[in-house]
Amino acid sequence: MSWAPEADPQTVAEVTRMLHCQEVVEAAKERGITSIVHFTRIPGLVGILAAGAVKARGLLPEDDRLKYVYEENAPDRSRDVRWHDYVNLSVTTINRRMFKYSEEQHPDAQWVILEFGPEILGDPGVVFCTTNNAYEVAHRCAGLQGFEQLFAEKVPWGHYGSVCRRHWRESNQTTDPQAEVLYPFELPLDHLHSITVRDEETYDSVVAAKEIYPHDAAIVSTPEAFR
Repeated sequence: MSWAPEADPQTVAEVTRMLHCQEVVEAAKERGITSIVHFTRIPGLVGILAAGAVKARGLLPEDDRLKYVYEENAPDRSRDVRWHDYVNLSVTTINRRMFKYSEEQHPDAQWVILEFGPEILGDPGVVFCTTNNAYEVAHRCAGLQGFEQLFAEKVPWGHYGSVCRRHWRESNQTTDPQAEVLYPFELPLDHLHSITVRDEETYDSVVAAKEIYPHDAAIVSTPEAFR
């Protein structure tokens, strides 16, 4: 297929001048997409609830509320350094390849998945990435065309000419399971509808965090979401 012109990282001033893209939201709903997801550990969740937003990696050292609880899920983020002012999200399900790697780095951690409504996809400055944002073969584009590219019949990924094909993927799943939604700067919690956990211990930790920093998001136990 013919890929759309590549997007570049935007400044705060540039994003401020952009418009909401409702057609992306409608396209997502037509596909049955109900959740845009982001995984983190309990200390990360505490920081997110305290800040009232998921903050991009590049902004975290500036926030005094987060510097004592923040720790990288993955230690090496050098390959996507241009995009460190964007929050990395996935469509419908987490990037399990990345999650397993992060889990290996923090084997004793409690993990949660934050689930946001598809309304956030239309926010100004959102960029859609066809595969893992660290790969050189990634295609990045904003707007409806960028969103639709996530569901192309085949998508290059990784190295050595590797290709993902749609085959048995559901309509609400991206062609490449590692595809990303890149949200600029910080993602407010207005559309956070669920916090998914996989065991009772983590459930209790989330309850405790919400008692300190209240939020209406439901706590849902879905172990298979992490597999």
